[in-house]
Amino acid sequence: MALTSNTSNKKETVAIFGTGDFGRALAYKMIQSGYAVVFGSRQAQISSLIPKGAEVLSHTEAAQKAAIIIIAIPRQHYNFLLPLAEVLHGKVLVDVSNNLKLNQYPQSNAEYLAELIPGAKVVKAFNTVSAWALQSGTLDASRQVLNNRTDPLDNTSAWLSDSYLALGILGFFLFVLLGITSLPSVSNSVNWREFRFVQSKLGYLTLILCTAHTLVYGGKWFLYASSYRWCLPSVYMLSLIVPCIVLVVKFVLVFPCLDKPLTRIRQGWERNPQYSEQSHYIINKSAV
Repeated sequence: MALTSNTSNKKETVAIFGTGDFGRALAYKMIQSGYAVVFGSRQAQISSLIPKGAEVLSHTEAAQKAAIIIIAIPRQHYNFLLPLAEVLHGKVLVDVSNNLKLNQYPQSNAEYLAELIPGAKVVKAFNTVSAWALQSGTLDASRQVLNNRTDPLDNTSAWLSDSYLALGILGFFLFVLLGITSLPSVSNSVNWREFRFVQSKLGYLTLILCTAHTLVYGGKWFLYASSYRWCLPSVYMLSLIVPCIVLVVKFVLVFPCLDKPLTRIRQGWERNPQYSEQSHYIINKSAV
C-alpha cells in the first residue's frame, strides 16, 4: 500500500477523537486508504506526530464534519462526550477501547458509551488490533509469508524438540536437587540411607536425563563425516564419551550375576572366611 494518500480519489471524512498512539496509527491507515481524516482534540494544534494530511479541530468541529467518529480514548474520559450529545445524534461512534482487567466494569465499554449518547449508533471495532500492527503494515513479521501459505506440521521431527526440552528441564531440576543435598547444612539433617539414595540413585538418573538431553540435541552428528574435522571428533562428542561409558558400565553392573556379589562385598562378605579366621588366630597367638 502506498505511503501517501490518493487525493484524486478521496472518500468520506472520518473523525478520530484522541491523538494517542492508536488514533495516529489508525489515521495513517485511513489516509493511505483514501479517507479524509480529521482529529478531534482539546488542543486544536497540529504537532509533528499527526499524520500528514489530517486536520486537528475541536471535538465539536470534528464531529460536525464526519458521520463516522472513532473514539480512541480510555473509558474513564468518556464523560466529555455528554456536552456533544446533540452534535453526535445520528452519528456512528466506533468504540476501540479495551479494559485493563477482565470484568473490570459491570458493562462493556460499548454499552456504557451507548448509554451516555443514546442518540448515536455505537459499534465495536479495531479493539483486537494493536497500534504496532497498524503502523507496521506489510513490515509486520506475521505477514511475511510466501504466497500467504502455511506449511503442514512435520510430525516426524516435532517430537525431538519436545523431548529435548523435557529431558533438559527434568535433568536440570534433579541436578539442582543434588547440589542442595550436597550442602553440609542439608546433608547433616538426613540419615545415611537418604543421603545415599539421593547421591546414588538420583545421581545416576540425573546423568541419564542430561546425557539423553544432549544426545537428542545433536546425536545425529556422530553419523556425519563432516563432523570429524582433521579426523578428530568435536568437543561436543568428546564431552559425551565419559558419561556414556559410565552409563554403560553401570548398566552392566545392574545384572543380578554382578549386582548380588558386589552388594555382598559392600556388606562385608568374604569369599574364604576360614582362611581369615586362621590368620586372625595366628595373629592373636603371636601377640600373646
